[in-house]
Amino acid sequence: MANLPQTLTVAPPRTYTRTDFAALRAFVQRIEPAAIARRYYDADDPEQAPHAATPEAMARYLGAMRDELVRLALLNGSSVLADHLKTSIRKHGSAKLTAVTLRMVEQAAQLAAATPSPAHGVGLWFRPLIARRLTAEGISTLQELIDWCNRHGGSWWRSVPRIGPLRARTIVAWLRRHEATLGARVDADVDVRLLVPEPGAGQGERPGSGQGTVVVIGGPPETPRLAPFERLAVPAALSGGEGAHGTGQRGANRATAFAFIRAPHDLAAIHAYLHRYRDRPATLRAYTRELERLILWAVVVRGVAVSSMTVEDCEAYKDFLAAPSPAFTGPKRSRAGGRWRPFAPGGLSPDSQAYAVRVLRAAFTWLTEVRYLAGNPWAAVTDPVTVTREVAVQVGRALPADLWTGLRAALDARCLGDEAEGQDAEARQWRTARAAILLMGDSGLRRDEAAHARRENLRLSPLPSGGAPVWALTVTGKRRKQRTVPVSAATVRALREHWADRGRDFDAALDSAPLIVPLVIPVTGTARKKHGGAVEAPYSADAFGHLVRQAIQRVTVEFGGRADIPKAHLVQLANTSAHAFRHTFGTRAVARDMPVDVVQAILGHTSLQTTSIYVRAEQQRMLEAAAQYYAADDGQG
Repeated sequence: MANLPQTLTVAPPRTYTRTDFAALRAFVQRIEPAAIARRYYDADDPEQAPHAATPEAMARYLGAMRDELVRLALLNGSSVLADHLKTSIRKHGSAKLTAVTLRMVEQAAQLAAATPSPAHGVGLWFRPLIARRLTAEGISTLQELIDWCNRHGGSWWRSVPRIGPLRARTIVAWLRRHEATLGARVDADVDVRLLVPEPGAGQGERPGSGQGTVVVIGGPPETPRLAPFERLAVPAALSGGEGAHGTGQRGANRATAFAFIRAPHDLAAIHAYLHRYRDRPATLRAYTRELERLILWAVVVRGVAVSSMTVEDCEAYKDFLAAPSPAFTGPKRSRAGGRWRPFAPGGLSPDSQAYAVRVLRAAFTWLTEVRYLAGNPWAAVTDPVTVTREVAVQVGRALPADLWTGLRAALDARCLGDEAEGQDAEARQWRTARAAILLMGDSGLRRDEAAHARRENLRLSPLPSGGAPVWALTVTGKRRKQRTVPVSAATVRALREHWADRGRDFDAALDSAPLIVPLVIPVTGTARKKHGGAVEAPYSADAFGHLVRQAIQRVTVEFGGRADIPKAHLVQLANTSAHAFRHTFGTRAVARDMPVDVVQAILGHTSLQTTSIYVRAEQQRMLEAAAQYYAADDGQG
């Protein structure tokens, strides 16, 4: 038996991830194991990183990893590297590595490099801060990360707090490098950078506008090339004006008399019309949306220039508004991405269809008045039929009192933070969101009003009765009307903390500054330009709403595991928008017996009738009176 050949089984070398190699480099540079564990591993996740639980365990793990890589390098490396390692081992008892020799060891020990798998947790391949931000949004594995990117397109990172475009591009590039081993690929239009077309490819290009890549719209209606207004260019043949080299065809409805605007083609004329609303951002955004939809439909679907549209074309577009083709619809996406679509799934409601027709009729009326067009075909088109709603204000969006109280408590808990890496920065972001939500929920402000509220317009106002003074804020609302609203003590405390995060004293001598500003500035040219001055730049209305929605969505996830929160409340909270907090204030104010005319003044309603909708007791009294009326009829019968 002793002479029989025996088989010796050698265990395969252990594999290490990208994070392990980064940690080993820090270990070789004599960084403390405790610091390495904090920087590269999540000690709160013992399943992913049990070796990072204590500094001693971290040192043992990295020491064993170093020895394993040296063993593989002795077997697979060059003779020069092997001699160097053997000499170091004889002299020191173990190989003493430098940054250069470690790199050589890593190259010779490729067997120890793990390959990413779709089932791997994101914490195995990305740093703890990034992994925590991904897992907070439900992205736990590499496969879930790829699915998320493909589902959201190039703007996938906007839904993950504090990722940003540069870090997102690095993550996508890493996923693409490992497509073969992952067995899944990131779609081509995720983080794609298109080339700007050659000059002269279409009318209306605006190179250097800072709005993104210009796209000449067109293609078959089933698979069209679409782009938002700030990026689109119209093919010269459908531009409505003659090009520099005689290309294109002048629109059939172009006026022959002297025009009051310098517009060589339709897109320039529409730019001139929209320029009138440059100081009214909400109106400009709404009108731009309706006109960009018309341009896209006219060029791609109808194959006609806007200045050649007839009444029949207008009627056809009105029908299209009721049922847009699938190629023109899609979920909400970034306007800078290739997945943006002009219509939401399901098309427009009758009210929105009627609004679009009125906007287009007004735009064509102006183009006729300035003698760009000879006539207005929309003047002969009737509005879509709509139903006048009994209740104009959707007070059902208001949060119930117990849900509002629970939400505020959850925000307060999230705002505490600590000094751990990344935790205090996240708490500062939560304090910003809390100040924004309280400003709307306790003062009834609209989103745009809260976003543009300023410190110099917030002051203590003494009461004629001699009581404690009340904070009052003056804002400019719809139709450029100023009004003054009260601000609660809780809101002022939240604002003070937000100002402390900004490094400013809320109670110092009044200066000109927005009440709420972003604490994290995206690394983009537009953001740097906006925030490059000495004065802090406020949120836009859209960014303000995104801040609020993002906070609400994360609180909803937290509430999902609580048995004391009714499912109906969770559904309502998940669908809550920033404007719902204005309704929340209205319903709470009326429930606490605040006079209706006072609520009207605070909310800035033109009509007292609108404010009265919040008085739900009115509807209850109407039903009770009707019940008595019917009961009297039954008695006579």
